[in-house]
Amino acid sequence: MKIEGKRILIIGGSSGIGFAVARSALKEGARVIIASSRAEKLRGAVARLDGAEGICLDVTEEAAVRSFFAGSGAFDHIAFTAADWGQVDHNDFSNVDLAAASTLFRVRFWGALAVAKHGAKCMVPGGSITLTNGMAAHRPQKGLAVATAMAGAVEHLVMGLAVELAPVRVNGVCPGAVRTEAWDEVPEEFRKFQEARLAGQPLPRVGEPDEVAEAYLYLMRATYTTGQTLRVEGGWSLSG
Repeated sequence: MKIEGKRILIIGGSSGIGFAVARSALKEGARVIIASSRAEKLRGAVARLDGAEGICLDVTEEAAVRSFFAGSGAFDHIAFTAADWGQVDHNDFSNVDLAAASTLFRVRFWGALAVAKHGAKCMVPGGSITLTNGMAAHRPQKGLAVATAMAGAVEHLVMGLAVELAPVRVNGVCPGAVRTEAWDEVPEEFRKFQEARLAGQPLPRVGEPDEVAEAYLYLMRATYTTGQTLRVEGGWSLSG
């Protein structure tokens, strides 16, 4: 159950958790391809990752996803960590713009579905797909009703795809607060609120991307695990 020599695609691997997964997989001898919709970030990430390949891919365009996998060759594992947190609305629910709110699903849900649909055809026997949701699915907070629904939808997609795509294994990772670029981009007031909340959980701090990356690597190696979502959240779900 090693990933040495395995060909791994990381969607969203140019930053944050995805970049950490790519870096950790490379250290274990995997052949890593990272994908991002932002060419400049992709070039920078490839330059910092010794040995990784990069592909520019917009997962919100199914035709592009279909075309990529049609000529990509086989993969042992796919990790989907792409997100567009700039679309998260922290305003009062009564002020939610429903048209704008629907865009939150474009990458994390519909993008993941497109990758699973076309990527599953390229998986080797015993391969795996790992999606990403978030603790909003389990610990709803004011101002995040739509994000809660999106995260929950991803987790249920994991279970549905595990049945649909078997014997390809499909699992998920559910991170808590993690110190990525996205953490620095959320409104300061919301970030301070989250930091105060973290003080009450069993591990009272923000997580690091490398810590979360371990969950993705485990799920790649875990050949008898499918349909599961691992929470990597410092015990948030246990705190009051």
